Amino acid sequence: MEKAAVRSVTTSEVEHFSEHGWVHLPSLVDSDTVEGLHRVADDRLSATKSEVGRGVGYVDRAFGQDRDIAAIEPDFRAVAHDKNMGDNAIRLLGSVHRVRLQISNLLVKEPVGSMLHSEETVFHQDFPWLPMDRSSMLTVWVALVPVTADMGSLRFVDRSHRLGVLGRSFVRDGDDMLSQHPWLQQHSIAGGVDLQPGDATVHHALTVHGAPANSTERRRLSFAATYFGADTLYTGAPYSQTDQLDPPLTVGSPFESPRFPLIDTRIEE
Repeated sequence: MEKAAVRSVTTSEVEHFSEHGWVHLPSLVDSDTVEGLHRVADDRLSATKSEVGRGVGYVDRAFGQDRDIAAIEPDFRAVAHDKNMGDNAIRLLGSVHRVRLQISNLLVKEPVGSMLHSEETVFHQDFPWLPMDRSSMLTVWVALVPVTADMGSLRFVDRSHRLGVLGRSFVRDGDDMLSQHPWLQQHSIAGGVDLQPGDATVHHALTVHGAPANSTERRRLSFAATYFGADTLYTGAPYSQTDQLDPPLTVGSPFESPRFPLIDTRIEE
């Protein structure tokens, strides 16, 4: 039997995610598959001279992004659309029957001493930016190289997915979520684990998370894919990913657009 590119999550992993809002998934992606992703990533970085997603915004200071890579590169598409990936998202979220892919990015956090060095990723929630009427969303963050804690593996404010929407970060200097809401420091900071290629962390869209700067001499390279419940409705709030769609989305309707493909799964509705 052919080995699956993406493994299924276990019951204990689902329970941990439900309780804590994040989970560490060792060996989520098969080693041969992740080697292929790494080769494609290196080729793309070489072609762009490493200047992936470099800009002047607050997010761009924290990491470079090769956006929507699953729509461009077949190897990344195969992983993002893997049926086990869809099943995992459904099981982890627990409240949805189908999921759509919201975005897939190759992420690069350059070392502090390099010309394109990345700063810390301030603590934030993903959901406050999105034009969606519910927060049934998660992000799968897969290491493509060995990622040690001092390279900037993700940290999570434990159980913060239960605290509701806390506002936006990446808007102005000093708007780190922990600075905006000092009481969050009463919660423990989890994560920051060392990851091998193919290991992943998953976090809920309401989980407060961040990462320190990459203090090593090696580039942090990862792949992130975000999934959301297919019943989610579009609110019409301004957002770069949806503002210029043709045909446009309809306010109050699901995200029925090729831009947000449904993921096939093995789970029966």
